[in-house]
Amino acid sequence: MSKHAAAAAQEIRPIAENRRASMRYTVDEVIEVGIVLQGSEVKSLRGGRMELGDAYGTVREGQLVLMNAYIPPYAFATVGRHDEKRPRKLLAHRAEIDRIDGKISQRGYTLIALKAYFRGARVKLELGLAKHKDNADRREEIKRREGDREARAAIKRHSQR
Repeated sequence: MSKHAAAAAQEIRPIAENRRASMRYTVDEVIEVGIVLQGSEVKSLRGGRMELGDAYGTVREGQLVLMNAYIPPYAFATVGRHDEKRPRKLLAHRAEIDRIDGKISQRGYTLIALKAYFRGARVKLELGLAKHKDNADRREEIKRREGDREARAAIKRHSQR
């Protein structure tokens, strides 16, 4: 494989991102997994159409599964149209699945979908092991952001004198 072909194989092209995840959850760990898709789903994803807002991962019968991810139907598909919100199998190593299952079931973690992207020709998904933020944490974060914004504005005003 030439250098150019190897670089093209590792090129990352974003499909979708869950922007609300950082507001609602504190993400402790990020995991990259593969996803099993049908042909019409891949064609729809190549058009950059996917919604991860309500998507989450779970372990069912020893398999990692993505729930509630919306992939709209591909308009030009004639045979084998897919169900938009069907559960989709995720690909990860057995030890990683067991570790994730332990954290989800015992420690109050949730497995949320953060990003979907193409790495070369393959669709990859970033999952986050996260804990839900309560209202006090959210208010604290908003105060910190506003304080940072005000500090930057004060520095900018001071440097313009």
